[in-house]
Amino acid sequence: MNTKFSEDVIPLSDLKTNPGRVIKQVNQARRPALLTSRGRGVAVMQSLQDFEIAQEEQQFMRAVVAGLNDLESGRSVSLSEARERLGL
Repeated sequence: MNTKFSEDVIPLSDLKTNPGRVIKQVNQARRPALLTSRGRGVAVMQSLQDFEIAQEEQQFMRAVVAGLNDLESGRSVSLSEARERLGL
């Protein structure tokens, strides 16, 4: 997801005057847009679908890291012990 500065940097004044166009652009381009005020970045806008996907990926990666930390710390059980605990 590479930013196209010619398309993805949007002044807040553009968002105020034509919010529908900006939202349509973000949804169609599938890239976040950098909103600026007086030439400085103030916020990032992205489609809801892309936001939800990013949130799911972030939660998954946190769970993977937590699992790897558990393994390194010796907090693990064998498959047979897990089955026994779960009553399988």
